[in-house]
Amino acid sequence: MGVRILIVDDSALFRQGVRVMLETNADWEVCGEAVDGLDGIEKNRILTPDLVIMDLAMPGISGIEAASEILKEFPKVPILMLALDVPGQLVEDAQNVGIRAIVSKTSMHDLTDGIHALLRGECFAAPVM
Repeated sequence: MGVRILIVDDSALFRQGVRVMLETNADWEVCGEAVDGLDGIEKNRILTPDLVIMDLAMPGISGIEAASEILKEFPKVPILMLALDVPGQLVEDAQNVGIRAIVSKTSMHDLTDGIHALLRGECFAAPVM
């Protein structure tokens, strides 16, 4: 059985694109999708994924708030944050709640590098824009 990944993003089209990208790796399995931060928190409880990919900007609570809640219950689950751009302040805010990887949605080629880094227990931040 491969690494089970939960995708949390309010765009169905984006989730589908991420799923297709992830499924090219035989060792990765998308175990579920969530439509917003609250749904992500609930699906994380139900599915207990090995890794979570979380959008920053979603309706309701932000990705950072949702990640913070997930990490309170599941402190060891690695979370990769996706954002349209990755300013230094976002990196700092994300690290403060325990998010260890951040990738810009405009640099999706960095997604697999970020996932590999998390699976090795490392941190990853795409170049600051």
